Amino acid sequence: MSQNIAFIGLGNMGGPMAKNLIKKNFKVTVYDLNQDAVAELKAAGANTAGSATDAVKEADVIISMLPNGAIVKSLYIGSKGLINHLKKDVLIIDSSTIAADDARAVAKACEQQGIAMIDAPVSGGTAAAEAGTLTFICGGQQAHFEAAKTVLTAMGRNIFYAGASGAGQVAKICNNMLLAIHMIGTAEALNMGAQQGLDPAVMSEIMKASSGNNWSLQVYNPYPNVMPNVPASKDYQGGFMVDLMSKDLGLSQELAAQSGSATPLGSLATQLYQIHRAGGAGKLDFSSILQLLKKTQS
Repeated sequence: MSQNIAFIGLGNMGGPMAKNLIKKNFKVTVYDLNQDAVAELKAAGANTAGSATDAVKEADVIISMLPNGAIVKSLYIGSKGLINHLKKDVLIIDSSTIAADDARAVAKACEQQGIAMIDAPVSGGTAAAEAGTLTFICGGQQAHFEAAKTVLTAMGRNIFYAGASGAGQVAKICNNMLLAIHMIGTAEALNMGAQQGLDPAVMSEIMKASSGNNWSLQVYNPYPNVMPNVPASKDYQGGFMVDLMSKDLGLSQELAAQSGSATPLGSLATQLYQIHRAGGAGKLDFSSILQLLKKTQS
């Protein structure tokens, strides 16, 4: 018998993830404040709930994909938290990208109630969410990770166990800092070549076959109309918003300060995305950093 899954948070990532669970014949009940997103999932075959509490009543597994740690904590813990309304054998999978300390706080509260919980942030972007090929980076008890694998493999291709609670978040934050750095570098190189009269598409192929090759070039080119179906070719709509990248980079700098790690490029990337966001680009995809470079060129 298929597990009952409650899915909370149906944004650019959560919506496609929930759809993939439905395609794999899981019984999925969804909840989101955005009623259009709920209606879309209902049309795809999901059950809907009027509140998060109603969504989790019969759940064997709860998956959340939310914007920040404050929302995650308010959802699960405290006097109104969901952990006061769950079956004892439920498994919580939080796929939000949040501070490791926030993930640990939720995990500790769950443990005190005898509830299993892992942090399982994702990598791969909206294309991987839609294709069911996400990478999940998990932290928590090994047994809880093993219990989550069946559900995770319905949405992802690469499933990693990083360590104890919060470890998934640490690994994800490090990854996203690197992603921001190589996206900025890729945009810089393509923009400079274009300013010198080179075709960005040709330049991209040259760099993909050379030592500058990276993920942004391979599957997420930031230059418009070089690669089909990426945000850069759709006026930077969809994908991973600048608001969220800026948030994740802020988390990276908090983590760097806590651990005494030197992150000069991470710090500069954080500043650039903050400037880009302040200029009104918060809802655009993070590859739109190319626009900031074009604005500031002499």
